[in-house]
Amino acid sequence: MRQTKLFSKTLRDVPKDEVSINARLLIRAGFIDKLSAGVYSYLPLGLRVLKKIQHIVREEMDRIGGQEILLPALTPKELYDITGRWNEIDVLFKVEGGGGRKYALGATHEEVVTPLVKKFVHSYRDLPVAVYQIQDKFRDEPRAKSGLLRGREFNMKDLYSFHTDRADFEHFYEQAKQAYLTIFQRCGLDAVVAEASGGVFSEKPSHEFQVFTAYGEDTIFFCPRCGTYKNAEIVRSVSVVGTAPGKPAACAECQGALAEKKAIEVGNIFPLETKFSAPFKFDYLDAAGKKQPVIMGCYGIGPSRVLGSVAEVHHDKEGLIWPASIAPYAVHLVSLCQAEADIKTADRLYETLTNQGKEVLYDDRTGARAGEKFADSDLLGLPKRVLISPKTLAKKSVEIKDRAAGKTTIVRIKSLAKLFSK
Repeated sequence: MRQTKLFSKTLRDVPKDEVSINARLLIRAGFIDKLSAGVYSYLPLGLRVLKKIQHIVREEMDRIGGQEILLPALTPKELYDITGRWNEIDVLFKVEGGGGRKYALGATHEEVVTPLVKKFVHSYRDLPVAVYQIQDKFRDEPRAKSGLLRGREFNMKDLYSFHTDRADFEHFYEQAKQAYLTIFQRCGLDAVVAEASGGVFSEKPSHEFQVFTAYGEDTIFFCPRCGTYKNAEIVRSVSVVGTAPGKPAACAECQGALAEKKAIEVGNIFPLETKFSAPFKFDYLDAAGKKQPVIMGCYGIGPSRVLGSVAEVHHDKEGLIWPASIAPYAVHLVSLCQAEADIKTADRLYETLTNQGKEVLYDDRTGARAGEKFADSDLLGLPKRVLISPKTLAKKSVEIKDRAAGKTTIVRIKSLAKLFSK
């Protein structure tokens, strides 16, 4: 992609109404655009990152046996009446259609997926089943001020699993837990598993995947001795043994002193048990022909939230620093050439790398100064910057800068294609 043709442009000024780091950087770099509080448009660069995150999620969900579906975002009120959640979920966007029929925009999809799967599951031979989707969700979030971390419209992968018994569910639950850790690692996030409240989704404790950062909204208590992690909301209520005033809270598992850190929640998994299968009378026939309740679990990752979290964690004072796995482009080819012959050499290098299948953003702007180009390159945060200029061409070379490490090396142009093919 030639930068002169790129639809979006970088901004010099920080958006005044944005307080979160992810929104400020992503808007300045031209990855997203704010439509209203908690609602963002994805521009070409941001959409490329989002799609790469979704691709990683799909690979890992398919690997544990998930089958992708796509459910309607418009959900009839009658389904929420069955579960009693029409008034229980306080962030539902509610709309009225023709004839006065009421709907909710999908904030979560248990009410839709449970009766759907029921249509195709009749006996124990049909179980287990795991289905997932990736689509936008809608929640009337009262605190939509954290960029992509807390949106009113956001992208979500939600997987639902259905089982004959608790043992089968627990086996899959652990598989999903490990798949989630793999997803976050592939996206460049070092996540930990923390115990949390089930909220409106489950009466049982759930598990959150948290990434430590000083900019996080959640507080996580953790025990350095036994390695347990708990969200502050459940620690304060059930999981801390009594300690003397002024002393650190103690771990309920090993009595060690708990430490605390700020973190961003990037995913969660819930043991639903029969919370949704029971209201929908979703049973199956066991080997003896007797009806048994279907055991359920749900598993959520927000690709858009992951994108925002990466921006919060991977940045410096100059701008974004994208992990190679989800960067919009692998290489930022920056040309400082002005002479016609030099420009043609830079163009040929861009064409060579592109034909080789390398993802290249080519800063071919002739009217931009060197300082402006370098500032934009750092702000965009692509993994490698390849600088071609009259100075490097005099040595038939280019200068390569690693955005994360900050190190630069000089490489002969004829060796560049081979270097990037590794």
